[in-house]
Amino acid sequence: MKILLDANISFKLKNKLSSHFFDIEQVDWVDVAQPATDIAIWEWAKSKNAVIITNDDDFYNFSNVYGFPPKVVLLRTGNQSTNSLAEILIKHSADIHHLYNDDETGLLEIY
Repeated sequence: MKILLDANISFKLKNKLSSHFFDIEQVDWVDVAQPATDIAIWEWAKSKNAVIITNDDDFYNFSNVYGFPPKVVLLRTGNQSTNSLAEILIKHSADIHHLYNDDETGLLEIY
């Protein structure tokens, strides 16, 4: 499973999550023109079959308009430290894996 961390999610999560998710990238480090627009991120994730992890409601809207892929994990946790976000995502790693494998679901909201 490929994970794409949105620009609003710290690249430091990559190392913290690598034992739970096989392939993690952060928007600032992939081949998307910078600063990356939301639609460019959406299209990149779609082409790579990646799950976008974000706290940006625009991806919720894209998911409702365009469907999936890509699939989206929308963090509704408010501002959190990198360590706290890592703990939250690890706690929900089974849910994220389920989202990836579920043919009927394109969005997971985590509170």
